Amino acid sequence: MTSTAEAPARAAGLAEPDERGRLHINRVVLRKIAEHAADVDASSAREGKKHTAGAEISGPDDGLRVRLSVALRYPASVREAVSSIRTRVNQDLAGFGCKVRSIDVTVTALIPAAGPPRVE
Repeated sequence: MTSTAEAPARAAGLAEPDERGRLHINRVVLRKIAEHAADVDASSAREGKKHTAGAEISGPDDGLRVRLSVALRYPASVREAVSSIRTRVNQDLAGFGCKVRSIDVTVTALIPAAGPPRVE
């Protein structure tokens, strides 16, 4: 059975996906994907350009090592927040065909949730 995505490729006379060539994604792009994944997590303390996540990527595409620096919301369970961020980063990078071997997370700050303005 031919999938819907493969049918137009075959009709256009394209080779099978494995025979078309290789896709290389620059490490800068992978770093930005990891940073974005960490920033959009609900436990992230990102506010505009403040408290954005930082990432370093090393290793081959089939065994990436990711080092993240993130600021988290407080009060929140740090273990649950870091677990959520690791899962999101892993899923986002896996979507580009990369296998993540490890994700090390450094919590750089705990930022209190913004409350209503105080009037004195």
